[in-house]
Amino acid sequence: MRTLLKNATLIDCVEPRAVERAAVLIDGGRIREIRTDGSTPDLGASDGDDAIEIDLAGACLMPGLWDVHIHPDYYAVDDMPLADQVTLFGHRLRTALTESSIVGLRCAGSHSYMDVAWKRAFDSGQHVGPRLFASGHFLTTTGGHFLTSGHALECDGPYGFVKAIREQIKNGVDHFKLNLSGGIMGPAWDRHQNSFLLQEELKAAFDICHLREFKVMAHATNPEAVKNAIRLGAHSVEHGYIMDDECIELLLKHDTWYVPTLAISHLTPQQATNSWELGWVKQRNLAPDLCCRADAASDVHRVWFEKALKAGVKMALGSDIRPLKEAALLELGLWVRDGATPWQALVAATRNGAAICGVGRELGTIEVGKLADLIVVDGNPLEDIDNVRRLRLVLKEGVIVSDKHRR
Repeated sequence: MRTLLKNATLIDCVEPRAVERAAVLIDGGRIREIRTDGSTPDLGASDGDDAIEIDLAGACLMPGLWDVHIHPDYYAVDDMPLADQVTLFGHRLRTALTESSIVGLRCAGSHSYMDVAWKRAFDSGQHVGPRLFASGHFLTTTGGHFLTSGHALECDGPYGFVKAIREQIKNGVDHFKLNLSGGIMGPAWDRHQNSFLLQEELKAAFDICHLREFKVMAHATNPEAVKNAIRLGAHSVEHGYIMDDECIELLLKHDTWYVPTLAISHLTPQQATNSWELGWVKQRNLAPDLCCRADAASDVHRVWFEKALKAGVKMALGSDIRPLKEAALLELGLWVRDGATPWQALVAATRNGAAICGVGRELGTIEVGKLADLIVVDGNPLEDIDNVRRLRLVLKEGVIVSDKHRR
């Protein structure tokens, strides 16, 4: 099947510009031709299949968005049966694609391997959904981080971590999430300034991941945890609420990814600045103690986000909040509020999102030969990042999976 998108304002997420009167030809799910001189490729026909021509009338054509730090909703099995939780997660994933243009997601912890199940369902074509990269449970210690989420697996001692990692490999995960430290969202004894793992536990966990050639996304929230993660070979550092100059130097030296998850420390009643944030905060109804913890952490988190951004650290966008159809859009706004340009935020949510998941050669930008996971929005996000919310079309491998104008 061939699809021609013409009269587009093209943001390819390769160059920091919007090109008017562009045209993109898609054939067999891939981008076959791009014209930026005002001309239009010949649509032709393809083996008898229908050919589609869409005049975008100046709307912005860009790569789909990625959210590389997600979880299912937090429900205990006593609160919601497992089958219902799995179904709900699939609904949330599909809605993120069709309602908010999130074409790719990287899971940071889910119980019962529900992320593996949905990844397989989407990859097989049984259901239309985003590209999903699965972690299974996230691994922490007894008395570790966010045990109330239901997605944590408690491990102790070097071999405890090794056994858990081997078990998860057997169940089909793509990568591992290791919680090296506490967090903002947790009980009184779960604090982000504290590290949890002994050195021998850390070494064993990272060693077995490296031996089996699996990447580690490391929940690291203080300088000690960040440095341990980088030195032991983490693929990405998640959160980094508190860092220091050596952390920035090590991120650059080891070419380690940083996913700041600003939403965790920034979305409270005291900090919400627009109707989307206010609506989310009201719906979330976060406990006062957790709001206080987030408010107390936000300024330091912002400082190290800005320093990492200015230093040129590799950064990708991950939200760590729910519902998934709102999460990445809120995180994009927070990036810009905290000093990123709309271009930097878009790159983090497109090109870098695909790259951190290991599929940057196939996805994340609009270039000839790449898979056509594309979106169309009214308004230019380089002028106002919130224009990504003005969704018109979502295409996965060139097939329209959401058409907001036909509703």
